[in-house]
Amino acid sequence: MTGMLDAALHPSGAVCAYLRTVSRPSSPKKRSILPAFIPLLVSVMVLVPASAHPQCLDFAPPFKPLWHLEFCTQYEQFGCCDQKMDNMIAERYWDIIDQLETRGEDLCEDLLKEVMCQECSPYAAHLFDAEDPYTPVRELPGLCSGFCSELHGKCGHVVKYLTENRLLQDTSQRDASTFCSLVDLQDQDYCYPNVLQSSNLNSNLGRVAEDPQGCLQLCLTEVANNLRNPVLMLHSGDGTHRMFIAEQVGFVWVYLRDGSRLETPFLDLSGEVMTTGWLGDERGFLGMAFHPKYRDNGRFFIYYSILVDSKLEKVRVSEMKASEHDVNVADPNSERVILEIEEPAANHNGGQLLFGLDGYLYIFTGDGGKAGDPFGKFGNAQNKSALLGKVLRIDIDVDGGDPGALQYRIPPDNPFLGDPSSRPEVFAYGVRNMWRCSVDRGDPGTLQGRGRMFCGDVGQNRYEEIDIIVKGGNYGWRAKEGFECYDVKLCQNSSLNDVLPIFAYSHHVGKSVTGGYVYRGCESPNLNGLYFFGDFMSGRIMALEEDKTTGSWREKSVCMGETKTCSFPGLINHHHKFIISFGEDEAGELYFLATAYPSATSPYGTVFKFVDPSRRAPPGKCKQKPLPVKVRGKKIPFVPRELTVLDTNEIPTRPPPRKFKLTAKPATTPSLVTPATTTTSTSSSTSTTTSTTSTITTVVKPKWKTLDKKAKKTKLQPWKKNKKLNQQQKKTLKKRSKTSVRDKPKPKATDDLKSNALKNTNSPKNRTILHERNSFKWKKSQKHEFTNKTLTDLNVRTNRTMQNALKVKRKQSKNAKAL
Repeated sequence: MTGMLDAALHPSGAVCAYLRTVSRPSSPKKRSILPAFIPLLVSVMVLVPASAHPQCLDFAPPFKPLWHLEFCTQYEQFGCCDQKMDNMIAERYWDIIDQLETRGEDLCEDLLKEVMCQECSPYAAHLFDAEDPYTPVRELPGLCSGFCSELHGKCGHVVKYLTENRLLQDTSQRDASTFCSLVDLQDQDYCYPNVLQSSNLNSNLGRVAEDPQGCLQLCLTEVANNLRNPVLMLHSGDGTHRMFIAEQVGFVWVYLRDGSRLETPFLDLSGEVMTTGWLGDERGFLGMAFHPKYRDNGRFFIYYSILVDSKLEKVRVSEMKASEHDVNVADPNSERVILEIEEPAANHNGGQLLFGLDGYLYIFTGDGGKAGDPFGKFGNAQNKSALLGKVLRIDIDVDGGDPGALQYRIPPDNPFLGDPSSRPEVFAYGVRNMWRCSVDRGDPGTLQGRGRMFCGDVGQNRYEEIDIIVKGGNYGWRAKEGFECYDVKLCQNSSLNDVLPIFAYSHHVGKSVTGGYVYRGCESPNLNGLYFFGDFMSGRIMALEEDKTTGSWREKSVCMGETKTCSFPGLINHHHKFIISFGEDEAGELYFLATAYPSATSPYGTVFKFVDPSRRAPPGKCKQKPLPVKVRGKKIPFVPRELTVLDTNEIPTRPPPRKFKLTAKPATTPSLVTPATTTTSTSSSTSTTTSTTSTITTVVKPKWKTLDKKAKKTKLQPWKKNKKLNQQQKKTLKKRSKTSVRDKPKPKATDDLKSNALKNTNSPKNRTILHERNSFKWKKSQKHEFTNKTLTDLNVRTNRTMQNALKVKRKQSKNAKAL
């Protein structure tokens, strides 16, 4: 029985065919086919049992279509069909209905539609046994016994139009139990229509999956590896969609859209950068930012540690340019030092560079190191005359100006510009060691939140925190750590007026925060608005969700999806422990950089991309058109190392759509066609045309469309015999067109009949010949263009009646010449 089942459902790799473009409106006979079982609220994410695994036949998560579905409307909120696929299914459906009408069989519109629309189900992969992408897909969806028995009893004759498999066709006509056993599924939760009734599968379909503890289940893809402590990943914003990944040792590499890496580094500062192979050494190449107009001016900025005279440690901020000869290489001689700050200790070096929406450069420094910010009476962070422990904002004047100007200028609205006890560069203060900050792009639709600057500030020994940077803000260190007091005396100072973090967590969760990004990408719409960040020491990934009413933020733990949840091609559900940084590509998709061994010289760094396995964007919505990049050097192709859930990185594809032709149609009996009499009277400048009633016997051949796309594009050609006749008729037409309208002979009834019989009926909108009980539909003639349209529109098969009519016309032409 198992062998017969496999042979029936997976015949020679056949797959449920993609269907053709819709050509008809929906059936006039309708019933409630499917309940409204998908209440989809995109912005809300609630508990989904881990066992649910929605999946389409292309082995990807379901989606919400961009536009309304005309045919399988029950899946227009969430499913596996876009408008193109929906039209294909509808066209195939109407072709089958045509066949059933021609044969005089029961149309079974509703049951047929239910079966065919299961390709659009969010659980289509389960219904068609396609969870494993390396086995053929069955031709019919899995049907529960009750529905299958109804289909077999009422509409068994339609199965031959849905599959070419002989076993299924034979059993559909005689043996209900065998047929239903062939199309049934072992897992009764997933057979149709049980799959609609399971609250386990449909209660929160399409929302981010959560485990019983409320942890968001996400999956990953590997995009880069073999990196030495990758400290940052960013794009240049120039439309090329290149990614630049920097290593702590001072190399910056270019990654192209296809995942390959250029052999020649974009930047090599390994001879200038100060770092060591010690575990956890915080010095090195730490920051980089491209100017907002990088595409035009080629300028970018870097932040790195240096050692002066073999004893004095500093951090340096410099400006550089891309080479004029190669856009993928920086000009090594273009460095212009903007700022250098002495570092009293080896740790807490800061390192973030950002451009705000205002066009100014933001520089994030650490408090100088050691423990508890012991420098001076209040520490560096609370001392506004020091540059350490601050957020600095400067105008780097990259767009020209006086060549003799200073290396940077102070923005006129900096908060402490007029304070003699403060450095004018200071934009915010009271920070300990902000590690990784980002600027929110804003909601793709409303731009809400655009321009907000998020930072993760590493704590001392109790709390880690997430802050939103505001002008003039005091973020509390060393008076406070998180929400709690650290220096009690400073904390009780009434003038502290500190800005509280939006979130803080204790060292029971993690001991070194790594700031991240607010997701604003396209591919995973469920994640929009979530701020993702992590912890370097514990390896935890977390997310914050904003309450737009109160402005407060709520934690959403993030965990790797279970094996079943991430069972999609190329996905993984694990990552390295030490999370160094987060990154965002030009399209807004989110990544993080982690390593298995946190040494600046160990090549275990890997870049991972977030993927939501519960829902994807509609096909085509996220398509990007990157600008071309001229590559001069060698490209190194990406070779993944991480083990995927499906044990292979090969991306499977469905077998090609089979060109399934419907069975031959039976011969039809002749029918009598009696066209109605029409009379059109016009003024003296027009002719009067009258057609009388006549009775002619003709064979009507119903048309049906082929599934072969090539044949569909090729117009039907008339017989050769008729082609010759057409040339003669065209010559006659030219002679007759020279005569006046008044002298034009009146066409006979046979002309009128022949004109309508030869009209092109290939268009779906003008399908006037259906079967023997239908009569011809006639169109009014348009003045003296009547004959011309009759003679030039010969794109259908003619029959004996047409030939007889043409003979009559030939005699008429001879009479016209005589006149």
